[in-house]
Amino acid sequence: MAKSTIVIPNYNGIKYIEACLDSIYGGTTADVEVIMVDNASTDGSLSLVEEKFPQVRIIRNSENTGFSVAVNQGIKASLTPYVILLNNDTRVDKTFVREMERILDEDKKNKVFSAAARLISLYDKEKTDDAGDFYCAFGWAFARGKGKDPSRYEKNVQIFAACAGAAIYRRALLSAEEVGLFDEEHFAYLEDIDIGYRARIRGYRNQFAAKSVVYHAGSATSGSRYNVFKTRLAARNSVYLIYKNMPFLQIILNLPFFAAGFFIKTLFFAKKGLGGAYVSGLVNGIRLSLSQNGKLHKQKFCVKRLGNYIQIQFELWMNLFRLLNG
Repeated sequence: MAKSTIVIPNYNGIKYIEACLDSIYGGTTADVEVIMVDNASTDGSLSLVEEKFPQVRIIRNSENTGFSVAVNQGIKASLTPYVILLNNDTRVDKTFVREMERILDEDKKNKVFSAAARLISLYDKEKTDDAGDFYCAFGWAFARGKGKDPSRYEKNVQIFAACAGAAIYRRALLSAEEVGLFDEEHFAYLEDIDIGYRARIRGYRNQFAAKSVVYHAGSATSGSRYNVFKTRLAARNSVYLIYKNMPFLQIILNLPFFAAGFFIKTLFFAKKGLGGAYVSGLVNGIRLSLSQNGKLHKQKFCVKRLGNYIQIQFELWMNLFRLLNG
């Protein structure tokens, strides 16, 4: 019986989806379930999968619901102990699933919430795309090892959160009584940092699975690394992420760092002609945080988790140095 279900959100992914599924079924990973959640694609990718991969379970949406809604649909439809999220613009190594499962299998106390694959650039295999995600006191999330030699990241280490482009999750911990599902207010971007953050608050860990290798094209859905849609949405979510996961005193403690971080990002995006999109995103983030929906998702402070909050805070400071050193 399959131990894992791979959930692939798809939106107009005809350029990549066939190679992605071929890599899954062509390796040693054929004993997994695969669910593709299609967000109203119009490019023929849905028909292609139906014709060439009839073994794939398909969930069809009548509109583009965004990443978070789509993967939540797949998670709810899964029955296996583990759920693997995988972007459609990827190709996986033959041992991808086995090495991901190994991380959770070897955790006998069930304290590992998720594990992230080693993402390598599909178009330049001498460069790392993501070797685990981190979050720092500037209010920035960043990928460890971005653009660097993949051979530098061959050890399993603890990370802040797993990049949901290729990550495994313990399905039992995605219940409402534990960490919960992905926050659908995010639509896309930073939803994986958020769920990893929530797991950390509850005392769980997130790991990097160095031997689980995935080749990633990147920005296949949004179209480019920097654009108005992505810039505005990521800026909005960066504010919302802070509001919902940090107690008030922790926000005050980090306020000077946040001010510096948002100022630097404003200058950065202004140079790219996206300053207005970034600032409007920040404003939208404040509005979302103060809205009824935002308040409903606010993580309630619990004294018994004080030690977890303190540990996280020290990591936010230490990750400022990790940001500089890769």
